[in-house]
Amino acid sequence: MERYDRFMRAVQNRIVGSLQSAAISVWRPNLAFPLVSGAWDEFSASLEVLLSILLLVVAAASATFEHVSCNLCRANDAETVYAARSTNGQARDVVKMYRASGDELLTDQLVRCRHCGLEYVNPRPRGTDIVDAYSRGDDPAYVSQLAARERTFSNALAHIESVLPGRGRLLDVGTAAGAFLAAARARGWEVEGCEPNRWLAEWGSKHYGLNIRRGELFDQGFSPASFDVVTLWDVIEHTPDPSRVIAHVGTLIKPDGLLVVNYPDRGSWLARLLGRQWPFLSSVHLYYFTKTTMARLLETHGFDIVEMRPHVQRLELDYLLSRAEVVSRSVSKTSRDIARMLGLSARQAPYWMGQTFVAARKR
Repeated sequence: MERYDRFMRAVQNRIVGSLQSAAISVWRPNLAFPLVSGAWDEFSASLEVLLSILLLVVAAASATFEHVSCNLCRANDAETVYAARSTNGQARDVVKMYRASGDELLTDQLVRCRHCGLEYVNPRPRGTDIVDAYSRGDDPAYVSQLAARERTFSNALAHIESVLPGRGRLLDVGTAAGAFLAAARARGWEVEGCEPNRWLAEWGSKHYGLNIRRGELFDQGFSPASFDVVTLWDVIEHTPDPSRVIAHVGTLIKPDGLLVVNYPDRGSWLARLLGRQWPFLSSVHLYYFTKTTMARLLETHGFDIVEMRPHVQRLELDYLLSRAEVVSRSVSKTSRDIARMLGLSARQAPYWMGQTFVAARKR
């Protein structure tokens, strides 16, 4: 945002300078005939520069940031929670930033709707640019943790089955490399999954022997009311339009079917304690839900909350400690060295930093 502001100030100065130059060229008093003796050429050239700058402003604004209203109540009245941070002139690698294992700390402005309390990034990169970035690039760091993810998902499935007994047809939206699908299939579910990232979808399809559909949920053409369960694991906070996603999911679930959402809870005690150092305050997250705003989102689109509870996940200890580098490089390195000396680097460690599991039943 600081780079964007500097750019806009520079453009403003150029526009003012061009207008002044044009005015002086045409009206300076020592010319008997102001539009003669090259004055018109100077005026025309200045206007051409001005028009070029204006076109550049429009193109730059449309290609970088967009302003959005509240996705929950549609109000356009928000207060700043955290101002944008300087990136020290470094250009963004959006493909790297929006990978599944992305963990860059939040640098954009975070705002809170004064009407409903939803927090979100505003302004932000255009939604179409975000989706495009998600579709590109590889992510070997993510797939390195599949064994731990499968263990997490197996435990989650046991809980889902206690809420909705029996096995049926299940859809995982934003399935990444398909670890949840593999765990569900092993427990007797009929599974489908879609993933925007081409590399992850192809990798998971080969690794697990699954048919992971490439692209967004909206492009898949799933039949209405065709799934008993739809899951979104660490997905909803990444989407440019959560309301649209939940509304579409609602058309796919059978009556009395189950929607499962996992998200980082901005209202959790740990998030409040850590403030801006909370690891889930990340540039890859566009929306920050609390239990209240998540319940409102789901209830608005025809779901009744069945359960909300902390969601404990597992990852290898070295991987977890490596992700602490965005907060403190020295602490991350020291703790990883200690874990390595103790032979604990590959140990699967449970962790909770505010992740929340939500089960909601379709009305």
